[in-house]
Amino acid sequence: MKRQHAVHLILIALVIALSGPLIHAADWLPFGPNGGDARSIVADPRDHTHLFLGGVNGWIYESRNGGAAWKRLARVAKRDDLVLDEIMVDDANPKHILVGAWVPGSKDGGLYVSKDGGATWASQPELSGQSVLSLTMAPSDHRVFVAGTLLGVYRSTDSGASWKRISEEGSQELHEIESLAIDPLDPQIIYAGTWHLPWKTVDGGEHWTNIKQGVIDDSDVFSIIVDPKDPLVVYASACSGIYKSENGGEKFAKVQGIPSTARRTRVLMQDPQQLNVVYAGTTEGLFKTEDAGKSWTRTTGPEVIVNDVYVDPTQSNHLVVATDRGGVLVSEDGGTTFLPANEGFSARQITSYQQDARHGVIYVGVVNGKEWGGVFSSDNGGLSWVQRSGGLGGRDVFSLGQASDGTILAGTGHGIYKLSGDLWARAEDSQEKSEGVAVASAEKQASPARVLRKSSPAKAKAKRATAVKAGSPKRAGPTVMMKANGFDGGVYGLATSGDAVYAATSAGVLRSVTAGESWRRVEGLEPEEWRFVAAAQQVVIAATLRSAMITSDGKNWNVLELPKDLRQVSALAVDGSGRVWVGGGEGVFSSEDAGKTWRTLPGLSLRDVNSLYYDAASEQVLMTTNRANTIAYAVHLPELTVKYWSTGWNLRLVRPVGDHLVAATLFDGTVVQPRMVDSPIAAQ
Repeated sequence: MKRQHAVHLILIALVIALSGPLIHAADWLPFGPNGGDARSIVADPRDHTHLFLGGVNGWIYESRNGGAAWKRLARVAKRDDLVLDEIMVDDANPKHILVGAWVPGSKDGGLYVSKDGGATWASQPELSGQSVLSLTMAPSDHRVFVAGTLLGVYRSTDSGASWKRISEEGSQELHEIESLAIDPLDPQIIYAGTWHLPWKTVDGGEHWTNIKQGVIDDSDVFSIIVDPKDPLVVYASACSGIYKSENGGEKFAKVQGIPSTARRTRVLMQDPQQLNVVYAGTTEGLFKTEDAGKSWTRTTGPEVIVNDVYVDPTQSNHLVVATDRGGVLVSEDGGTTFLPANEGFSARQITSYQQDARHGVIYVGVVNGKEWGGVFSSDNGGLSWVQRSGGLGGRDVFSLGQASDGTILAGTGHGIYKLSGDLWARAEDSQEKSEGVAVASAEKQASPARVLRKSSPAKAKAKRATAVKAGSPKRAGPTVMMKANGFDGGVYGLATSGDAVYAATSAGVLRSVTAGESWRRVEGLEPEEWRFVAAAQQVVIAATLRSAMITSDGKNWNVLELPKDLRQVSALAVDGSGRVWVGGGEGVFSSEDAGKTWRTLPGLSLRDVNSLYYDAASEQVLMTTNRANTIAYAVHLPELTVKYWSTGWNLRLVRPVGDHLVAATLFDGTVVQPRMVDSPIAAQ
């Protein structure tokens, strides 16, 4: 305990020292885990070691050492939903930076402009609210900028001060502009790649010609590049492959050598020193040609999804690659070998958290990470992280927990895993064979797909209503063990009560009394999708999105009536006195009588709650919300006083680590509290 306390003192001193003048005094500091989705890379035209990196969370990063390390520069428009696919630095003025952004699942986005090197940003009015998918500058006239949106092509002839649409308004063909290129000698010649075919204008947009000869119909054109020495040589990448034209796009020929499975070539990049060298960033790795497209070699593994490539014009063996999930990769030998370069870059989607009660190690679970995600651990209070995902097979981790014997458990999109040493192992069911339970019967009841098809929402609601009227919960059929190779459904929550661990899953609530080695479905609960489970002392609560059950002995479950004003459960907790806490879009509610009556706290007006957590050591319930407010809240028990901390981040959850707090953000990894700033509010 003395060593752990010393580590926490060092941590707080170090974090305060690191805070410096770069952030607001109340803002918490980001410390990883490093990596995530990186979308675009561009260099300062006057300093090729000064790079800018765009992420999927609205952040633009910069590097001053050629991509070896990064720091957050600014969150564009202070939004966390912008994908920054296009960054352009003005050749005439490197302080002038433009960013094209779009929002997943929406037509929203915009063109954002900075005049101070990326510190502050403003929206360009003519393209406000549009998804800007492509952006480029004329090599021969630095006043000419071109942008592509879902509606069409826009051009500026005054360095971006004003913009005019140069594609026909309402065109049935020339829209959804994914890629752009400008002739290196003539700024009037513009190439535009759409989601269906490429186009070209030779008069600045007055007239457009479809240049589809040789290109497979309905090809999404992701990237277009024009040879800087010979403008008649044009490369285009599409979902159907890579194409090359030697007559300015009048006719294309499909390039051979790229595997048919890697058709989605997101980016093409030519070596400025060796024009016969072209890199193709695909959804199955980075490819390279040294003979102008006649033959290609894959230089990374097929698991790498490449979004952008930067080739250093002063040292062409130096490559910086932006990837999905793996973040940034750097090569110093022309792509033969790569090393990760994610120091300072974190775009992780953290969903779960667990602190080892015995050793103080923190674990966080990540989704959308594949082989680069899974679980990360920290032994210094969140200052640095190590990936601990061996054995998970790239599975998303939705929940984390700890059994009474200290075993760390992970609930994934496909089953439950337990940590043994440095590797995760599937929670097997060794008892099933010895007890003679039929595997076929177990599989039938354990399959989430079958359960959902068999029990429609209307039927499930009717069953719950019957249980309420009868005054006791309806039994969910005979208890069966999971199939021999382990439960394979989604596991959304884990909670420990005594020697028992409970799991809220897509096919019911499971219970283990063997530290997660074997599991039984809990009697008395419907075999439907349960999203939440919480426990304190002997009280255990499980909830779906619209119903909840409670037990105080682990055997007898009763209906927990939810607050009438709550439309849908989004968070759940139970404190040491047995008080129940539920959260949703309408706020936070608590009950001291197992759901018979509910109350809200006057000093706690929250909306869109996404996390509730009871910390027994500090006797407080910690809360966060999905809304744009960046506040972490705590209700101290038993007097029900409220504290809050301004964090500067949109949070998913917050947890105590010794004498400070660590929070998981929605898209930016973890952040650490730099100093204790408590703001009490009296709650009557």
